[in-house]
Amino acid sequence: MVTQSAPVFADVDTGVDDALALIYLLASPDADLVGIASTGGNVGVQQVCANNLGLLELCRATSIPVSKGADETLTGPLRTPSKVHGPRGLGYADLPPSDVTLTEHDSATAWVRAARAFPGELIGVATGPLTNLALALRAEPALPTLLRRLVIMGGSYDHIGNTTAVAEWNISVDPEAAAEVFAAWSEESLGSQRLPILCGLDLTRKVAITPEVLARLADAAGSTSTMMSVDDKRGTPSTASNPVIRVIEDAMRFYLEGYYDNGHGYLAHLHDPLAAAVALDPELIATRSGRVDVELAGTLTRGMTVTDWRREPNARIGVGVDPAAFFDRFIERVGPYAHRLAS
Repeated sequence: MVTQSAPVFADVDTGVDDALALIYLLASPDADLVGIASTGGNVGVQQVCANNLGLLELCRATSIPVSKGADETLTGPLRTPSKVHGPRGLGYADLPPSDVTLTEHDSATAWVRAARAFPGELIGVATGPLTNLALALRAEPALPTLLRRLVIMGGSYDHIGNTTAVAEWNISVDPEAAAEVFAAWSEESLGSQRLPILCGLDLTRKVAITPEVLARLADAAGSTSTMMSVDDKRGTPSTASNPVIRVIEDAMRFYLEGYYDNGHGYLAHLHDPLAAAVALDPELIATRSGRVDVELAGTLTRGMTVTDWRREPNARIGVGVDPAAFFDRFIERVGPYAHRLAS
């Protein structure tokens, strides 16, 4: 049976888990990645662009256009980059150089062009701050009606934050952008199935990758593996025989070390790959419709995603996931894909 592929547009601030999300989309036969928007977040936007181009070079997918997003948030400079991804965003990993150039248009324009090129078909997935998407909505207010589906990794719904006590990283980087994006959708005008699907920390923290899962991935790629341990010397390079697995292991080692230093144990949450998987198959998670607003003025609560389950919904909020089912699918796709690229 031939799998029908759907056009997908990804907006990323490529750190470690964004990179795995992109590899997942590239490995998926039901996805046709038609464009990548770069946004500053985990690292600055110029480094995000370099990471995206390098990943496409690694995966032999250099025909996919990459656009550069705004240098700042809607209200001013970006905050200091995230420490858990490393200064270049991909931990200890080295990507091949690329001589491919960015598009001449910016990321907001790329969103609008992709939506107009595939009206009613395009699946959007945003795994970074929502600056580009907010600017796209300003340029094309009909964007919610043009998209088939939108999945956002961001927020924390009746749950603690990871940047402040109540705010999640992506939303907290540009709360004004998130507020504009959430306000653009409503159940009354679009119907419940067209509402954005939100993958917040209360969902993505249930999906934790470990060295054992990484070893399974390497095995599925027909590759040797570096069985990582918390007792290893920091920065020990991967010895995997497969180039894609080697990049994943080198990136993940830094990520695992960062999570360990933050008291989570030697594991890491795959926030963005889960969102990418949900973009292709919403049935992977259970959702509940609700109203989400973003706090913009609170001294202690700026960036908080305030959830009201009683008002007219503007989102479908992820509330349940089977981690084993997700990892099975991730390995089934990325492992053989990495093997094919090395052949």
